[in-house]
Amino acid sequence: MTQMRILFMGTPDFAVPCLEKLIANGYNVVAVVTQPDRPKGRKGELAPPPVKEAALRLGLPVLQPEKVRAEEALIELEKYDADLLVTAAYGQLLPKRLLEMPRLGCINVHASLLPRWRGGAPIHRAIIEGDQESGVTIMRMVMALDAGDMISRVVVPIDEADTAESLFHKLSEKGSDLLIETLPTIEAGTFTETPQDESQVTFAPNLSRDDERIDWTKDARRLYNQVRGMNSWPVAFTSLDDKVMKIWQAKVMEETSEPTKYEPGMVVTTTSDSIVVQCGRGQLALTEIQPSGKRRMPASDYLRGVKLAPGTRFGE
Repeated sequence: MTQMRILFMGTPDFAVPCLEKLIANGYNVVAVVTQPDRPKGRKGELAPPPVKEAALRLGLPVLQPEKVRAEEALIELEKYDADLLVTAAYGQLLPKRLLEMPRLGCINVHASLLPRWRGGAPIHRAIIEGDQESGVTIMRMVMALDAGDMISRVVVPIDEADTAESLFHKLSEKGSDLLIETLPTIEAGTFTETPQDESQVTFAPNLSRDDERIDWTKDARRLYNQVRGMNSWPVAFTSLDDKVMKIWQAKVMEETSEPTKYEPGMVVTTTSDSIVVQCGRGQLALTEIQPSGKRRMPASDYLRGVKLAPGTRFGE
């Protein structure tokens, strides 16, 4: 085990491989800070975040302050006398006092190629915007959001069929490997830091309900990327007969802007495995859907019980 005392802060599944590999590689994680348990599911029962579950499995102390900038939380964290603070999708901004606490500073494992996609939803935004590549950047934490100098990074191509979920897992694994490769240079003081190019900054704000809603006036490629970018959470949706219908999987059928008698949102036809819908430009085939109150299912299963005539309209 290395002597460097690490305080780890993370919350969702993305951060779990980082924590697990720190332990597997002999790093001295003195405590784990994560978000409080939150209500989950229809019953609203409290559920621990994935990082808490991993930390308890690994036998590590767990702290769950509601606000990490609160005085009592900072006093508690000071007791661990950490040399380095490592964060991965923790979910709260860190105060200056905490950033200056460890002698080696604070680093963050961020799921994008900074300065592109600073913010809370970099993986979703990369898919939605049709990026060809993503990656992970390990950066120095500063008071401004994701604006610190870059220490190391790894590029990960985005496949045409990637969803936010599949890219999430790729970046999680690559990010944890990058962290383990980078830590020895930080401990030895041999790393270099590269400032971000402020002229290339883009932001990835957290998702809103409007991000989930399908606007059929947009082109088919854009909507395809939206569906991929919302899978597996929170899932893109439209409506049919005033009821919500989630769209889990789709494919682009037609990208031309040739004149058509169908308006955006209208069913053009149905096939053995899809519902083809007119978009502002081109057509999108819905292949996996979830009608309101039912399980997600292949469109073929849905069409066995429901007939959708051409001209049937999705959306508001």
